[in-house]
Amino acid sequence: MSRRLLVIGLDGYEASLGDRMMSEGRLPALTELNRRGARLHLDHGAAKRTGLAWEHFSTGLAPEAAQRWSAVEFDPQRYRCVQRGTALEPFPAKLGVKTVVFDPPYFDIARAPGVEGVVGWGAHDPGTQLQSQPSELLEEIRKRFGPYPAQPWIYGFTWPNAARTEQMGRALVDATRLRERIARWLLVERIPDWTLGLVVVSELHSALEALWHGVDELHPLHRVPSAEFARKGVEDTYEAVDALVGSLMRSCPDATILAFSMHGMGTNESDVASMALLPELLYRRSSGARLLETLDEQPQIAAGVPGLGESQDWRTHVRGLYRESSADVGRPARGTLGGIVRSWVPAPMKRWLKRSAPLLAGATTHAIDWMPAAWYSGEWPAMDAFALPSFYDGQIRINLEGREARGRVACADYERVCSELEAALTACIDPRTGRGVVREFVRTRRNDPRHLGPTEADITIVWAGSPLAFAHPRWGTIGPLPYRRTGGHTGAHGIAWIAGADIDPGFHGVRSAFDIAPTIRDYVAGARNLELSGQSFLETVTRIATGHAAG
Repeated sequence: MSRRLLVIGLDGYEASLGDRMMSEGRLPALTELNRRGARLHLDHGAAKRTGLAWEHFSTGLAPEAAQRWSAVEFDPQRYRCVQRGTALEPFPAKLGVKTVVFDPPYFDIARAPGVEGVVGWGAHDPGTQLQSQPSELLEEIRKRFGPYPAQPWIYGFTWPNAARTEQMGRALVDATRLRERIARWLLVERIPDWTLGLVVVSELHSALEALWHGVDELHPLHRVPSAEFARKGVEDTYEAVDALVGSLMRSCPDATILAFSMHGMGTNESDVASMALLPELLYRRSSGARLLETLDEQPQIAAGVPGLGESQDWRTHVRGLYRESSADVGRPARGTLGGIVRSWVPAPMKRWLKRSAPLLAGATTHAIDWMPAAWYSGEWPAMDAFALPSFYDGQIRINLEGREARGRVACADYERVCSELEAALTACIDPRTGRGVVREFVRTRRNDPRHLGPTEADITIVWAGSPLAFAHPRWGTIGPLPYRRTGGHTGAHGIAWIAGADIDPGFHGVRSAFDIAPTIRDYVAGARNLELSGQSFLETVTRIATGHAAG
């Protein structure tokens, strides 16, 4: 007989903050989980850079298995990018047990006809559209509970404005409390006969990306007027999430509890560098001209850290720094709307598209033209390399013959161009710190680089610190630009707790974040024939006759 398992995804949970608040007695439910459950640290590895943590969980597939390395997809024929949601089957669809879900990101419930619940309700980066099974469930929730109360704050930008920061913190707490009420109603009253329950809480993700400067004493924005409200917003949201966990544990006393986050959070090291500085550097390298200028005088929070007015937003401010002569930045690539024959695609890309078409069918897409990196797309066909829009680490795409429609770099020159690009970035200094801006280059290796897929970059750049400006000996200084998000996905390990009658308490070491899905599979269904990335840690945390953990 299957055992009941309640899974609570803690999207954006940073363990160092949680540990501190537990030591202060402020998170009683998580403290109880920590006391009576098995605890593991989760290593998401290089896959964290993809920004697809919840697709990795919902599908149970690593990037190599899913052939997807980013939500940003590049069209090598039109030289345009879109942000694409998931089109992969959730792994619970094949478990053969009654499953109820509430708001897991990147969980395409339409591809899991045996699963009931709601997705896309208030998730941060939902990766799918708002939908439910049965279809009337959405209307029931709307009539009983109303809409998601923190919609304007899912991707909040508030650090220049203390009042808005305070509003965001309050709204996220209200949203977490409503999420708890809906989850409890769904699991206890509306669909109580489940074997696997899955609830994901996204408010910490929204809070830590926008409000990190309030809890990080070393952050350059920690002394701005909004910081104290940011700290309170983060801590209040942690307490509301803890209350949700406690409520669901009490409401489902017969279920084993598995609570987890795929990886930790920390200071944002990528937004300015990846979204704006890198695209401009590659444009200057290619053309010798410049599009992005910096104001001679701008308000400073600290040396090298520009401020913003209370009513300013980041995108509008940055857009205003472009030369008037570059007003057409952001137009479609030259000739792509009629000049390029769309039927021509390089042979390697044809093979990739044929292989991937079933996966991409039906996925939700979003324009990404708000990001500065996308404003250069009209220039990409004339460049030998350009920066792809990215929410995380820097992404460079080589304009390669036989892969891109108007490729300029011959395959024989590929390695040389990659090395030249790395040398150009290595020469860049962060004027605020006097140090290099690059921590690590990661090249995507293929036997033939023409086989690189549309969600892949040729070179990924992991930034050193949080560069707000680049100073290059030949191409001059780019920036400084203000912070956008103050927090990001730079934390270390994620965390997992599992607590139940047959679980051995205590710390059980470090496991792969990809081990969560196989552990769920083995606990509720024992469906070992369902192939997933990672390995189950169930035997490691389950009591055996000697009273010690197996494995």
